[in-house]
Amino acid sequence: MSELPGDLLYTKEHEWLRREEDGSVTIGITDHAQEALGDLVYVELPEVGLDLDEGGEMAVVESVKAASDVYAPIGGSVVAVNETLADDPEHINSDAYGDGWIVRMQPSDAIDESALMSPDDYQQFCDELDD
Repeated sequence: MSELPGDLLYTKEHEWLRREEDGSVTIGITDHAQEALGDLVYVELPEVGLDLDEGGEMAVVESVKAASDVYAPIGGSVVAVNETLADDPEHINSDAYGDGWIVRMQPSDAIDESALMSPDDYQQFCDELDD
């Protein structure tokens, strides 16, 4: 697995979260997830303005292998989506933590970081999955 960015939080469902300076949170899927899926061919994005519940379906990513739901790791409102993924879903494969982000949300409540993992914890979680 590639080096995990240290400024992100991670979920057991293989999503990452980055807090932005304006209070919003950018969310994508991890490098581990995109590797498991293989070459992505389609991404279904939510509508801007949609309110999502924590744990609710946020997006769908389809690869040559399978389709997979992406779940909202926090509750809140979608304030932006990565429109480039509609034409170039492979951005997730090539740059999962950068150009491959999926949505930006405005959290409805304080984020419960105890339910999320640090980069070291996520790395250990993935290592245990791979054993």
